[in-house]
Amino acid sequence: MCGIAGWVDFEQDADTLRTVVRAMTDSLACRGPDGDGVWFAPHAGFGHTRNAVIDIPGGGQPMAAEENGRAAVAVTYNGEIYNFRELRAELEAKGHRFTTRCDTEVVLRGYLEWGADCGTHFNGMFAFGIWDSGREELFLIRDQMGIKPLLYKRLPNGIAFGSEAKALLAHPAVDARVDAGGMAELLAQTKSPGVSIYAGVQEVLPGSVLRFGRKGSAQSTYWALEARPHTDDLPTTVTRVREKLEEVVARQLVADVPRGMLLSGGLDSSVLTALAARWVKENGEPPLQSFSLLLTSAEGFRSDEMRGTSDAPYAHAMATYAGTVHQQITLSTKELADPDVRRACVVAQDMPSMFGDMDASAYLLSKAVRERATMVLSGETADEVFGGFPWVHNEDVVYSDTFPWMGIMHVYDAEHPGLGLGLIDKGLLRKLDLRGYVAQRYREALAEVPVLEGEAKHERRMREVIHLHLTRWLGVLLDRSDRLGMGPALEMRVPYCDHEFVQYVFNTPWSMKNHDGREKSLLRAAAGDLLPRKVLDRQKSPYPVTQDGAYLAELCRQLRDVLADPAAPVLPLIDVPAALAIAENPARVSGQPGVWAWICRLDVEMVLSLNTWLAEYRVTLDV
Repeated sequence: MCGIAGWVDFEQDADTLRTVVRAMTDSLACRGPDGDGVWFAPHAGFGHTRNAVIDIPGGGQPMAAEENGRAAVAVTYNGEIYNFRELRAELEAKGHRFTTRCDTEVVLRGYLEWGADCGTHFNGMFAFGIWDSGREELFLIRDQMGIKPLLYKRLPNGIAFGSEAKALLAHPAVDARVDAGGMAELLAQTKSPGVSIYAGVQEVLPGSVLRFGRKGSAQSTYWALEARPHTDDLPTTVTRVREKLEEVVARQLVADVPRGMLLSGGLDSSVLTALAARWVKENGEPPLQSFSLLLTSAEGFRSDEMRGTSDAPYAHAMATYAGTVHQQITLSTKELADPDVRRACVVAQDMPSMFGDMDASAYLLSKAVRERATMVLSGETADEVFGGFPWVHNEDVVYSDTFPWMGIMHVYDAEHPGLGLGLIDKGLLRKLDLRGYVAQRYREALAEVPVLEGEAKHERRMREVIHLHLTRWLGVLLDRSDRLGMGPALEMRVPYCDHEFVQYVFNTPWSMKNHDGREKSLLRAAAGDLLPRKVLDRQKSPYPVTQDGAYLAELCRQLRDVLADPAAPVLPLIDVPAALAIAENPARVSGQPGVWAWICRLDVEMVLSLNTWLAEYRVTLDV
């Protein structure tokens, strides 16, 4: 993993270009603790911060090539190309000569051979910029699933781009301004492809190429999910899922640095751990490291309607079964509620979040793991691929006329404006027309779902539901994993998000994905011989949140401080009386049923995070 930044401008002088690109690059220092570099040509400048994973001595960037009289071509690249060895052999057969062992040079020479279509050859997670001096054109290319981020902003005479919004905000022509559309996107609990919360800042779409030159820009798609007939029967499908996962895990274990597994003891991470442990053993390598998370509570773990079991015993059972070197990372309530940790999470994500202790624990877990490993495999995104969320198995929610993860709110309170929004000023929500914004985004998302002729009604609807998750919810999780992981410079790889694997499972009928009535039954069947029975049969348990009552008490204390500060920037955005009522009486929240108490707590988390963001980024709100 790395950080990339760049600026192309056909009018600016060289000194200004160098100063600005250097500032943009410096803003991404957290993504690249192993070095940085800049590269310049007439009209273009690239920056790069490196978190070295492959070819430690030879993979410095930006990387350029000048040969056979051709003008310089340079790349600044973030990610991993998992099939780089096969592509290198193919390119060598075509006459290319390599001077490094790294995948960056494969990206560069892939462009020299295949041009802007090079992304179609790559299997991995990647985002990169190519400057072709001879053509005076910039190409911004992003991986098929949008695992790695790539943002940009058009400027009067050029374009700026970077891995994160902070790189663009380091450019003097880019302001931290959020208009009504950006505020609606921030509060909408979905991720609209190509959209940023900052005015004028956009994202290169997953599976797309953005081309920019003197005549303007154009974006084209080189990959998207397709609807295809599924001809394999159930036993064959189970076998193919297993085989494909084995191939994906083997590819993604390639690294020249210490690596490990994030192991919660749930089905998703346990399957990957079992496959990875087998692979390293078969290849004569030392046992893998694995890491789990434990949040301390004076009362100990208590089962509720959201979480029936604690992760700890399952993670330890799986680690013992797979033979990994396991370490449990324990976090205290004090650490989770620390305002400095909240600030670090906001800065890592360049935006506020309602996920409070979940963000804090993910960030602190990454920080602790980074002391022992540079790269980990994560079970993230299996629920999106296989349909593992509880709401996917609730027919009322499935057929609700909105995004399923929003439809579940109606089970608890049809009048609640949405997760994290309970304390937002109702007048602001009406002014933003948040319900209308979500409805419009939902219609756009449905219109993108590929159609398979002759598909039965329920199969068609479940295809829509899975597609919604893969294109509108997946981005939320991928961004969160990337930013909170790269904040402490930990590379997270997501095998379930391999685009070829996703394409196959996407076209597997829902009747197979859910063939025994349990969530992710197809994945369970494929992993039947890999896991101890207690782990294989464990019911899904969401990402852990603290159950310590002291955590909510501390949040409410911090909320009282915010409400007592007349200069707090969040005050115009919230329902102050409602916030004060909760701040002064935390028992109103803690006394509610499990899910509802959590929903109310998200409302408090959002207020605190918003306040931190507005102050830290000096945001101009134009709503």
